[in-house]
Amino acid sequence: MKLLRRLTRAPQGWKSSLDPRIIHAQAVKSPLTQRDYDVLLSLYTKRNLLDSTLRLFNEIPSPSFVSWTSIISAHSDSPLSLTLFISMLRYPTLPNERTFACLFKSCVSLPHCFSFGLSLHALSLKLSLNHNPFSGSALMNFYLKQCIPGSATKVFDEMPEPDEVCYAAMIVGLAQNSLPFESLSLFAKMRSRDISSTVNSLSGVLKAAAKLAVSQQCRIIHGHAVVTGFDKNVGVASSLINGYGKAGVVLDARRLFDENIQVMNDIGWNTLMASYAQQGDSKSVIELFELMESKGFAPDKYSFLAILTSFYHAGLVSEAERWLRRMKAEYGVEPEVEHYTCIVGALGRAGEFESAEMVVMTMPVKPDVAMWRSLLSSCAHYGEADVALSTAKRILELDPNNYSVYAIAANVLSVAGRLDEVAKMEKLMKYHRAKKGSEISWIEVKGKVHVFLAGKSKEEITEGIYTKLAELMEEIEKLGYKPVWNEMLHGKLKRRETFWYHSEKLALAYGILKGAAPQGQPLRIVKNQRVCKDCHEAFKYISRVIEKEIIVKNFISYHKFSNGNCSCGDFW
Repeated sequence: MKLLRRLTRAPQGWKSSLDPRIIHAQAVKSPLTQRDYDVLLSLYTKRNLLDSTLRLFNEIPSPSFVSWTSIISAHSDSPLSLTLFISMLRYPTLPNERTFACLFKSCVSLPHCFSFGLSLHALSLKLSLNHNPFSGSALMNFYLKQCIPGSATKVFDEMPEPDEVCYAAMIVGLAQNSLPFESLSLFAKMRSRDISSTVNSLSGVLKAAAKLAVSQQCRIIHGHAVVTGFDKNVGVASSLINGYGKAGVVLDARRLFDENIQVMNDIGWNTLMASYAQQGDSKSVIELFELMESKGFAPDKYSFLAILTSFYHAGLVSEAERWLRRMKAEYGVEPEVEHYTCIVGALGRAGEFESAEMVVMTMPVKPDVAMWRSLLSSCAHYGEADVALSTAKRILELDPNNYSVYAIAANVLSVAGRLDEVAKMEKLMKYHRAKKGSEISWIEVKGKVHVFLAGKSKEEITEGIYTKLAELMEEIEKLGYKPVWNEMLHGKLKRRETFWYHSEKLALAYGILKGAAPQGQPLRIVKNQRVCKDCHEAFKYISRVIEKEIIVKNFISYHKFSNGNCSCGDFW
């Protein structure tokens, strides 16, 4: 048909402005070829006229695999796409890589489609289409969204020539599946193979760097983004701000934000506010909030979460409560459990346990483990055994395998001399087979991340690390350091060496040996769990011995040790 042939050669802007129903009405005056049907299907799909697409498809005498793929793609967000695929196989018409890509997308977006996705994978193997980058990247995304990164990695490793889209899918997916080390490693591998970066791969690897709070890696990736020109992309810029902020170098995050303020979206504003919030810098958060409003951005739940988090870390109870009321009354934003957790945490930090429990019992949302855990940590700090025990029981009703809850409760009860209840807590822990998770710490040295576990490290342990650590411990004992025994579960053998080889201490010794921090720069260590009381006490003394600031980031806050003191005021 001449009209459709002219249409396929027309400029994209002109073609997309036409109503395909008008073209279809003119086309039916003469017989339609298979090519004509395919073009019309494409036009209907692009205009999201799904009913018309289905009617037209049903008129096709012998649909080609292009027609089948078009109709399946048009309904990829509906179970109809899977039904159409079954009909396609019965017709019979074999699918191609684009058909599989559409179907894997459907299996991700639709509920209860995991088994169907596995069957698709089996069929793609049979048709030798699993190695194609187009369908392969969709298959990897399917497994990554199902939180099965091992299967996604296997698909990736079996591809002979993965392209930049495949690498981006894996880098993003690994970061989203809490595998930041693997995400960073894959990005480095991609660059070594001279495969081009994309906005997605850069945003994904920066998310991994943010999870690890590694400032040097952020700077390396930032340099690469500048070279490739992606640093001006608002998504990459926001990810860079997040990376610098999570690493604790907020000045760098702010400098980058100011350079891109004209194109920054609400995500970037909230990200920078969150960076200040985790430092407890409530003044900077409020100033940024007011500036955001003056620029015409409407604050959302994440904006207020940053404000409340900053007040929690700063211990400002009345301010936190006032802003919680403001977000509801003045801005019409309904608080969620995370916002109330900040209030409960601030009240617990102030020792106002009755008020904290009242908030939990009267708030309109259901409390979660994180909220009760915040209250439990406050109880442990103040030695409130009764409240700690009742709070621990509430957490264990929701999560009976949470080892740290048993440990914290047992330690509080042990200090209070309630040894019978300690024994009951330990018996309950054994009954539920709660086991302590792997505690790891890491430190950057010249752009490389070195990981340590308690008692050993993933790196090749040298005698020098243990020798240096022994020297440090002996030096701080001379200054008055004493091991904090109540950090240990009741009944365990008390040996000072037990505390010496905690992962954060190993990372610190390694960092000192390797000169990780130049003159005037702090030593930065990251830990995946809470810093224990003994390490916290030891690091205060060590900061005096080495005459250098030590910054330790755990999963929720920062500790800045300097000249024998910590920025948290001994509350964590």
